[in-house]
Amino acid sequence: MTTDQHDDTMLGRARVSDTPELTAYYQELAGRQAGALWTVANEIEPWYPQPKSVPVLWRYEELRPLVHKALDLVKADDAGRRVVMLVNPGRRDVSAAAGLLYTGLQIMGPGEAMTAHRHQAAALRFVVEGSGAWTIVDGQKLKVGARDFAITPNGTWHEHGNESATEPCIWQDGLDIPLVNALDAGFYEVHPDLYQQPGEVINSSVLSYGGNLLPYGAEKWTRPYSPLLAYPWEPTYQALRDLAKATAGSPYDGVIMEYTNPVTGGSVMPTMSAHMQLLRPGQATAAHRHTGSVVYTVAKGFGVSVIAGQRFEWKQGDIFCVPSWAWHEHENLDQSEDACLFSFNDFPVMRSLGFAREAAFADNSGHQPVI
Repeated sequence: MTTDQHDDTMLGRARVSDTPELTAYYQELAGRQAGALWTVANEIEPWYPQPKSVPVLWRYEELRPLVHKALDLVKADDAGRRVVMLVNPGRRDVSAAAGLLYTGLQIMGPGEAMTAHRHQAAALRFVVEGSGAWTIVDGQKLKVGARDFAITPNGTWHEHGNESATEPCIWQDGLDIPLVNALDAGFYEVHPDLYQQPGEVINSSVLSYGGNLLPYGAEKWTRPYSPLLAYPWEPTYQALRDLAKATAGSPYDGVIMEYTNPVTGGSVMPTMSAHMQLLRPGQATAAHRHTGSVVYTVAKGFGVSVIAGQRFEWKQGDIFCVPSWAWHEHENLDQSEDACLFSFNDFPVMRSLGFAREAAFADNSGHQPVI
């Protein structure tokens, strides 16, 4: 659309001018907890998405010392979870990183074990550093290492820990807490025994569902989330490299793959999905935008993203966000090695509600002007 087509003074938009009589009328309505729609119609029904979130880059090298500092300042049992949350300047009211998505960096000291709880919000984990991290989800113990991805679906009992005797572990949490709270649907419970009794087989869902064959009887799985609870880095990276041999990939995202439910082929959870993408050496993608917010974590390499006209240079460990309907494009600045970006988003919500929409940047060979 052109600028002229976004004119709020045109017929079809609310364009009532104030008068003394109308002002008095509005006061009468307000006294009865009511109001006139036309006074807010253009704000609450914008021409296109108007996110409160802004593009942000959180540099890991700056945050890491502060995350470590929390080890000595706060006991994990007192905090529930020792997490430094990443808050978007436009979404401080709901503690969100972008849109209605929350994220933070959780640190667990050597030998620590957290108590178990469950809540309405769904959660996911992406391990940034450390080799001893584990989680127990509904009795299944999962061991995860650097760049591994794991899920904690809503309503599942879960607890975390670090079995390393010498080094802390840091992983990124991603949750839909702001969405759950926006819908007034939040619940939280502490496990009656404080800790779960894990099953005998560690990583049983990975052993059962992590291959390219579906185990017999898996079609009986009826829960709305993936039965595969952890996705190791090595096969993920190999899958990207293999796909890169077979296809040019997306002009907007490079070689990109979604972590999926092996039974349905759909997203890992009903409210959040996750991707890993590979940018070939020196690759620069074209810009596009879509409904739905995305939080990115640099899994490998270094590069730059232009988001809503702003340039953000990133390297491994950095986290950045793309608000809904913001133009964005990525470039791998390494001319010899690939770069990989992990991301999670609220696309399943957009698809389920019929809100999904996408557009390509048509000018300047698909690249935004940088502000």
